Amino acid sequence: MSKISRDSDIVELDGPPAFEYGEKVRSRLNIRNDGTFPGKEIGEVLVKKGDEGYVVSIGTFLQQFYIYGVDFVAQGRKVGMKGREIESIEQLEAQPEQDVA
Repeated sequence: MSKISRDSDIVELDGPPAFEYGEKVRSRLNIRNDGTFPGKEIGEVLVKKGDEGYVVSIGTFLQQFYIYGVDFVAQGRKVGMKGREIESIEQLEAQPEQDVA
């Protein structure tokens, strides 16, 4: 029997989702089509680092990760992303700026 290769030993599903429906998020990475996005070539960039969108669905993958469906309105596409690939714009804006001495 072969071992399943996982991205990490952490099981995100042990806790609540990191993002909520309707939350405004930003891509932390360039995201390329892994073959699961119809109508685009494998390897084609779907979302660029810094693109902004809204969480429209929350699902799971491999009984380990939350997958967030993010609607990137300006790009005209909805892309499934792992939590580590996005950051909350709302949380970043709510944080007070820190003085750099």
